[in-house]
Amino acid sequence: MQRNSLKKKRCAALFCTRLHISAALRLQKYLQKMATTKLYLDTRATANGMPAPIKISICTHGRTSLHSLGIKVTPEQWDNRAERIIKHPQKQYLNTILAAKKNEWDMAIIELAESGEAKKAKSATELKAIILRKLSPEDYTDNSTLFLNRFKSYAESRATPGTRSVYLQTIARVKAYDGKLASRTFEEIDFKWLSRFEAFLSKTSVSPNGRAVHFRNIRAVFNSAIDDEITSCYPFRKFKIRYAPTRKRALTAPQMRTLINYPCEEYQEVYRDMFVLMFYLCGVNAVDLLNAKPDALANGRFEYIRAKTGKFYSIKVEPEAMAIIDKYRGRDYLLNILDNRKNYKDFLHRMGSALKQIGPCSRHGLGGKKARQPMFPNISQYWCRHTWATIAAWLDIPKETIAAGLGHGGNSVTDIYIRFDQKKVDNANRRIIDFILYEKQ
Repeated sequence: MQRNSLKKKRCAALFCTRLHISAALRLQKYLQKMATTKLYLDTRATANGMPAPIKISICTHGRTSLHSLGIKVTPEQWDNRAERIIKHPQKQYLNTILAAKKNEWDMAIIELAESGEAKKAKSATELKAIILRKLSPEDYTDNSTLFLNRFKSYAESRATPGTRSVYLQTIARVKAYDGKLASRTFEEIDFKWLSRFEAFLSKTSVSPNGRAVHFRNIRAVFNSAIDDEITSCYPFRKFKIRYAPTRKRALTAPQMRTLINYPCEEYQEVYRDMFVLMFYLCGVNAVDLLNAKPDALANGRFEYIRAKTGKFYSIKVEPEAMAIIDKYRGRDYLLNILDNRKNYKDFLHRMGSALKQIGPCSRHGLGGKKARQPMFPNISQYWCRHTWATIAAWLDIPKETIAAGLGHGGNSVTDIYIRFDQKKVDNANRRIIDFILYEKQ
């Protein structure tokens, strides 16, 4: 009797074991259909040979989402096929940590599958969000994967009001297009979404370059989210931002000479002089020049922090430029333009109108309406920058020198170690001024 009882218990235990194995196999097959995980060395944002982060890759519904595990190794120290660290002094210890972390994610997926909660995830990013909420609820917020929330925070982080305003305009257009934007994740902003948004914009924005501004803003938010490991999706690999050739925005050398020497009407003179001064200062941006304080002029140089980039620039003030500065010397500012104005925008608006009206003017009859013949009907304050660069190129000044004069950065890594010789820019600017004023080459 005891033998029969023991045999029955063994049979029952074996049956239960087989039942658990069968259930585990069924669950494993289900998980393979639902989601798979893999350890992945993400070298996309690192230079060749430099340490890169090891991430866990969650694949489901044909999409992949990545999450950093806090360990970095070089490509030589990683075996992608075996998903293991090799040739590393702490490889055994680090591999143990990686195995434990991967197991933690796998067990979370199994538990979510058993509870049915995993079915709520419609994408890899949403599944990752559910897992993160389960593993570390105190560190996770549901809003982190939402596109609109990220876009708003990115817009608010921009340094200048003008840049923030441009991003807010994009938000307004996107909201007008997509009524469900508030709940969209990054994975839902895909190639098809962008293509439909482009079709929507084409109905209200005729200019391709105007539409391109919105797509550049969206792309910047994606790049930021990828850097912060919020998403691994990047629809701009397929979606190409379209641009249209811009019209000419530069004066020729003879036209620049004409503008400098033209007998303007009295109200036009200050605007013309500011345009010429900006030209003499290597095409400096109007906002940086007009907002400059008196101490920006030091040791014969105009030194300032560019509002757009936050970078420091130093330009040699040639005698011709100094003559204009002395003519409009300010009290609270280097120039008197803002001494009696709240901001520079009103002045620039008037400047654009005044520059366009420069040219021969006649009046029909006593007190009759003026008939103008504008010489440069499309000119604006931005033209001085393009004009300086165009004339510099015509004089065969090297591109690197032109870029340095305009304040364009080259290779950001190289710039840290190699400081461009400022004398090259000073000499180039002197050559340009001599060519325009005295026709010296």
